[in-house]
Amino acid sequence: MNSTGGGRKRKASGRRRRPAGDETAGEGGPDDALVLIAAAAAKLAKLARRHKFEVLERLFAMARLEADEQQRSRSRRKLS
Repeated sequence: MNSTGGGRKRKASGRRRRPAGDETAGEGGPDDALVLIAAAAAKLAKLARRHKFEVLERLFAMARLEADEQQRSRSRRKLS
């Protein structure tokens, strides 16, 4: 049985809500996420290298490089 979407709708409160997980500053923000991602990717690349998973090693190394580049890009924007 399908509902056609009828019924009463909630009235908007007028406040804008941030989407869940959209931290912009402080603990848990994008900068902290990039640090965590870079560290995790480096550890995973090392694990892949140890077990001779060459493609995974390169992918994790690329992920670490991308996280590092994102960090540099964000810090340049903050200085401007």
